[in-house]
Amino acid sequence: MDMHTAKRVEIVIEAPLESRLTTALVDAGVTGYTVLPVQGGSGRSGQWTREGQVGRSGMVAVVCLIRPERLDGLLEAAFSVVERHIGVVSVTDAQVLRAERF
Repeated sequence: MDMHTAKRVEIVIEAPLESRLTTALVDAGVTGYTVLPVQGGSGRSGQWTREGQVGRSGMVAVVCLIRPERLDGLLEAAFSVVERHIGVVSVTDAQVLRAERF
């Protein structure tokens, strides 16, 4: 099977900002993403759980697989939302089948 190079971008952000982030991504030409609930974790402020969050809104993870040449536009869109809020953006190399979907 032919494998194709892609970038996997994962953005963990406060749940109330999900629609602002996904709108920015779509406006930047991102054609697909997946939103996952985040149950808990650990960071600079120590461990936390979804149940311990004020307002119980918690965090979400938005995951995108894109062609490498589209990465900069996605990151600019994501950072326009994340820079003023709690959030983490990570980028990793990925291999995908069916490159026509990305």
